[in-house]
Amino acid sequence: MGKIATPTVFKRPATDTLELMQLVRAAMAVMTCGAVLATAATAVKPLKKEAVPGLTRWVRSLSLRDKVAQLVIMPVYGEATNVRSKQFRKYEHYVRDLHVGGLIITGHVQYGRILSAEPYAVAALMNRMQKMSKIPLFVGGDFERGASMRVSSTTQWPYAMAFSAARSVEAAKQEGAATAREARAIGVNWVFAPVADVNNNPENPIINIRSFGSDPQEVSKYVEAFIEGAHSEVKNQVLLTAKHFPGHGDTAEDSHLSLPKLDADRDRIQSVELAPFRAAIAAGVDSIMTAHLAVPALDPDNIPASVSPKILTGLLRGEMQYKGLIVTDAMDMQGLTLMFDNSEAAVRAIEAGSDVLLMPRSAEEAINGVAAAVRSGRISQKRLDESVTRVLAAKMKLGLLKSKPVDLHGIGDVVDAPEDEEEAQVVADHAVTLVKDSKDMVPLRKAESACLFALAENRYGRQGWRLMEESQKRAPKMTVTLLDPKMSKTDLDQAAQSASGCSQIIVAAFVSVSAYRGSVALAGNYPDFLNGLLAGNVPVTLISLGNPYLARSFPNAAAYLTTFSSTQTSEAAVIKSLFGEIPITGHLPVAIPGFAKYGDGIQLPATKTP
Repeated sequence: MGKIATPTVFKRPATDTLELMQLVRAAMAVMTCGAVLATAATAVKPLKKEAVPGLTRWVRSLSLRDKVAQLVIMPVYGEATNVRSKQFRKYEHYVRDLHVGGLIITGHVQYGRILSAEPYAVAALMNRMQKMSKIPLFVGGDFERGASMRVSSTTQWPYAMAFSAARSVEAAKQEGAATAREARAIGVNWVFAPVADVNNNPENPIINIRSFGSDPQEVSKYVEAFIEGAHSEVKNQVLLTAKHFPGHGDTAEDSHLSLPKLDADRDRIQSVELAPFRAAIAAGVDSIMTAHLAVPALDPDNIPASVSPKILTGLLRGEMQYKGLIVTDAMDMQGLTLMFDNSEAAVRAIEAGSDVLLMPRSAEEAINGVAAAVRSGRISQKRLDESVTRVLAAKMKLGLLKSKPVDLHGIGDVVDAPEDEEEAQVVADHAVTLVKDSKDMVPLRKAESACLFALAENRYGRQGWRLMEESQKRAPKMTVTLLDPKMSKTDLDQAAQSASGCSQIIVAAFVSVSAYRGSVALAGNYPDFLNGLLAGNVPVTLISLGNPYLARSFPNAAAYLTTFSSTQTSEAAVIKSLFGEIPITGHLPVAIPGFAKYGDGIQLPATKTP
């Protein structure tokens, strides 16, 4: 296949298309000189009408329905799809018929696990979508731990909390830069990261290790670093998103399932929850995502922040002087849908101050609802045009009007770069934190006679495979058993009995964050299995590959390590730590109530050469 170099031609709906395109090109020329838009390291801001006449004319040229459609982003699976398939025709309907403003690459759930897209398939699909779109599309991705969050064969960065455990702000900056490069290489131009939530609630079932920690100043540092790193990629510009405003860290419910409540007073919210968002705004973040949670101290009506004028227009736009894009969290989440139907939720979000409606359950209903609200006067034409202007200005800033299709041959030059993969592994290595070791169990003394149980979260995934490979490379006679949460109590009891002859038991428990799960506790019959092991005579070393608060449920473990991440890089890191091949240097970026303080971590030197 020859190199794809032919530019995509984007047609604009206008009375005089040629005149309009000349105005838009003039606007682009002004922006290139830096006289209108801020540099790549600053936020998207409203453009002055007199400075870029092409933008104003462009907004006015759109029909009411097309204006509203530009505010809607709909989900797609980034996989190879036949053009005659039902799936592809749905995507085509979004773009060709409805003229939506963008698409977002989402995970494809199959057999209870999220399947990752393949980078070449993502790029090919987005090339098709961009080619058929009248206006260039936003293409988003929840790339919180780099593109690997949604796309395979990309750099396996650990979860955010691992960076602060490793105390590596510089690594967060490198992750931001790598994320921007990989995103643009596969056709993604809007990254829904970094997470700016301060996770100060151990019961939080949905933020947890997605946050950089519980200290607002530390979280702010890592948020700023990620933004700085991504914005340094001037040739690979992406929009960045600080989320979930005004702060989802001190909640005990999953907003995918219900409406959580941030039950703190205004002073506490100002000093804790809002601090990282202020830092993000100062760093030039392009967009802020709103949360579906009630905040009585900010809005006594107890409605989701995502549809609260007091929180979005009053606080974010007014007090905090934020000028960039405001995007809702996914509008199909029950934290919103349990209170409002699809159309009403969309109207309320725009009324409140949002610019972009992310993943409404029905694109048609959302578009029709907002358009009807404008026609009736409930939403003014001026208010609608403000959001449309921000959206089109952001597309201009990204260079989408003159962009070319993704070069499929060039993807392999960018994704999963060796230097990025090496840095991701270094972060995972430094993040391993030894919180307790009452019987001097780490590093392993008799690895060949030890037993390792890996408690995977899903029988169809690959969790635990890297653990088994790495441990058996080092100790071929070690008994390694991979379990799954669907196993019966009888099967787990039998597995526990097999450990009676082991000199030491290591239990590596995967406890990552998952939407709609409602908790970060051990699944299935795992708790009884682990308690049975702890009640025996063989000392148990418990490893949490993810949720650091797991220790509260099993305080009797002889030793406790945590990685703050469930990625393969973290699996490799913890095995190296157990075998003494790397020093253990991590520190807790959160407190574990009743168990350990913020900043705790037993430091151990390496004892052997890898």
